[in-house]
Amino acid sequence: MKWLTALLLALLVALQYKLWFGEGNPPEVWQLRETLEAQQAENRQLRSRNEALEAEVIDLKTGLDAIEERARRELGMIGEDEVFFQVVDRHRFPEYR
Repeated sequence: MKWLTALLLALLVALQYKLWFGEGNPPEVWQLRETLEAQQAENRQLRSRNEALEAEVIDLKTGLDAIEERARRELGMIGEDEVFFQVVDRHRFPEYR
């Protein structure tokens, strides 16, 4: 009877060791869950950025308004029958007084 108890105790220790220190142990699972959550958050962020880029591409392909807006903003272009006014802040540029 004594050897059976020892055998069962050894089996229990071996199973517990495998549970806590083997493959798929709780600390490893917790770490994988944290990594998964971080990756999912990054994927959501990238997905929203991709959707915005896709909308901009569609807008650029279909309409001239987006191209005109981009040319005005990035290249400083002015329309043919428009007048350009430049306002100088005298407090920032005292040499223009």
